[in-house]
Amino acid sequence: MLVEGFGELLSWVSLGLLVFSFFALVDAAVRRQDAYRAADKQNKGFWLIILGIAVAVQFFFGILDFLPIIGLIATIVYVVDVRPALRQVSGRGGPRRRGSSSDGPYGPYNGGR
Repeated sequence: MLVEGFGELLSWVSLGLLVFSFFALVDAAVRRQDAYRAADKQNKGFWLIILGIAVAVQFFFGILDFLPIIGLIATIVYVVDVRPALRQVSGRGGPRRRGSSSDGPYGPYNGGR
């Protein structure tokens, strides 16, 4: 009974990792080619190949092998490093400014009045 429960948990984890890798692949596919150059990252074709291989390996091997772990690492690198750089270059995901230029971290600065 415990082994069956562990197998079911492992299958859900494997499905989650597959969805995560597929999300990264789709995200890499919709980004513009020039954003990769502007962010000083590898080109779009490189990331599409790497993430496509990661999705295929995750789909065919599951989680109990060495290759899916390498694919997961590549997916994490894309999501943690490349994706934020691409979003910042394309104008989305950067720090958002609200209010005037005299606003401090706790609200507007009124000059000690």
